[in-house]
Amino acid sequence: MEAEAQAARDLSIVLALDSVVKVVVRTIARNYIRPWQDKTLRESARFLIRGKKILTTAHVLGDYAVVNVTKHGSVTRYRAEVEVVGDECDLALLTVKFEEFWKGTTFLELGDIPLLQDSVAVVGYPRGGKNITVTKGVVSRVEPTQYVHGATQLLAIQIDAAINPGHSGDPAVMANKVVGVAFQHFSGAENIGYIIPVPVIKHFISGVVERGRYTGFCSLGLSCQTAENVQLRMHFGILPEMTGVLVSRINPLFDANTILKKDDIILAFDGVPIANDGTVPFRNREQITLDYLVSMKKPNETALLRVLRDGKEHEFNITVRPLQPLIPVHQFDKLPNYYIFAGLVFVPLIQSYLHEYGEDWYNTSPRRLCERALRELPKKAGQQLSFLVDISTGFKQCTKRAHRFVENRHNLQELRHRSITTTKM
Repeated sequence: MEAEAQAARDLSIVLALDSVVKVVVRTIARNYIRPWQDKTLRESARFLIRGKKILTTAHVLGDYAVVNVTKHGSVTRYRAEVEVVGDECDLALLTVKFEEFWKGTTFLELGDIPLLQDSVAVVGYPRGGKNITVTKGVVSRVEPTQYVHGATQLLAIQIDAAINPGHSGDPAVMANKVVGVAFQHFSGAENIGYIIPVPVIKHFISGVVERGRYTGFCSLGLSCQTAENVQLRMHFGILPEMTGVLVSRINPLFDANTILKKDDIILAFDGVPIANDGTVPFRNREQITLDYLVSMKKPNETALLRVLRDGKEHEFNITVRPLQPLIPVHQFDKLPNYYIFAGLVFVPLIQSYLHEYGEDWYNTSPRRLCERALRELPKKAGQQLSFLVDISTGFKQCTKRAHRFVENRHNLQELRHRSITTTKM
C-alpha cells in the first residue's frame, strides 16, 4: 500500500516536470517619492502551465517590462504575453503564441483542497541554482490568510515545506493534480510556507473566462464584531440559542448600507449559521471565517442574510461586489500619477507611497496618512485623496508654510487635472 502511494507521488512529480516552465521577468520598479523617475531595472523568475495558459503569481510580474519563458530541459526562450493579472489574489495568466513552445508539454489539472497532514510536492525554480527543484511537505493548516501582495484576506494553505524566494508561482502537486500555487512564506520562521488553494484559483480563472477580465473577490462592505460577550448579548437581546456577529460599520457605497443598520446581528449567511466568533462550518468539524463564503461569490450576486434587529428576525437579500477602498492598496504596471501646480507637487495617496518608508512603513510613515490609508472609507464613488509631496526649486522658502497648510487640515480646493483630485487633508 505504501509502495503504491509512493509510486503515485512520484508520477505526479514526473507530470509536473513536463508542465513547469521558468518565467524570467524584467521589471521596472516605480518611484513614489519622485514619481517622474524610475528606479533601476531588476530581474525575477518562475512557473506553472495550466491548459494553454501559464498560471503564475502576480507579484512576480509586478511592474513588468518583458516576460520570457523557458521549458524544463531547454535553453530556448520564448516571449510571453500577460493576459490578465489579479493583484488581489496574487495570480496571473500568461500565454505564448509560438506553437512550437507547446509541443511535448503536459497540462496539469486542478484538484481540491488537501486534508490536514496530506503530503504535497512543490516543483519549481527557487533561487540558489538554475535547475528545477522538488520540495516536499505536509499540509498543516487551512484558513483565510493575509496575502502580502494584495493586502487581502483570502483562503490559503499552510505547508511545512520551505517556500524560499523564487518559489513563488510553483505548483504544489498531489495525486497527479495541482492543489495550490506557492506564493509566500512566514518571515522569521522555518519551513512555514503558503500556497494559494484551488477554490481561489478557480474563482480567478472563471471570472476571466466569463467576463474576459479580472473580476475580483466580493465583500458585503461590513465591519463586524464578535458576539461572545455575555453583557453585549443581553444588551442586544440575543437569545442563548442564537449565534452571530454584530454589525459595527457599513461602507456607504455598498448595497448593505441601504438595507442593514449598525448594531444589527447577522445570524446566518445563505442559510449557513454564523458562530459568535464570526466563523462558519468548514469540512471535518473545522471552522473558517465568514469572509471565505463571501469572497467566493461572484460580483453582483445576492446573498441571503438572516438578521436580528430590535429583537425580531428578518431576512434580506444583499448584493455583494468587490471592495473599492478609498486608498488603493497597490498600483502595478502603470506609472505613478502626479500633478505640478505653481511649483507644488501633488500625488494621489496610495499605499505604495507609504511603502517607500521601508519595511516598517506602518511606524515610520506619516501617521495621519497611514491612518487614513488603512481605516477611512470612501464617501462617494471615484473619490481620491491627493497630498503635497514636494516643493520645486524656487519655492523652498514656502516649505514649512506649505506643509503646515496640509497638516492643519485646511481645505484644499477641488483640483481636477489628469484624473487627480485634491481634497481636504
